[in-house]
Amino acid sequence: MTDNFFRLCALDEIQDPGSREFSWGEGDWPLEFFVVREGDRAFAYLNRCPHAGHALNWQHDQFLTSERDLILCQSHGARFTIPEGLCVLGPCPGASLRSIGLILRDGELLVDARELEELIAGIDA
Repeated sequence: MTDNFFRLCALDEIQDPGSREFSWGEGDWPLEFFVVREGDRAFAYLNRCPHAGHALNWQHDQFLTSERDLILCQSHGARFTIPEGLCVLGPCPGASLRSIGLILRDGELLVDARELEELIAGIDA
């Protein structure tokens, strides 16, 4: 951890384009989120469908369509843009995934531990 920032992984550890799943917290219900890489950019989102409130993926690290150009909710087929997390197809058009702040520093992906703790507190409330 640097300041309040927690290292997730190196950008190069995620396929391009590709995705990787992470969790934060202890106990039976840690906060689940994922990172999608697109070239030299990466985007992080809470692993929760805005339509049904459950995880987007059925298989570990699998969040993209077969074309690898959109994020896919594997339950209802909703598709979301990678940079914005905006639903462009499926049962929740116009809804967005909850983004999580992500910093790329010296090739390393970092998240703010305070933001993750706030998300956990908000979910548990």
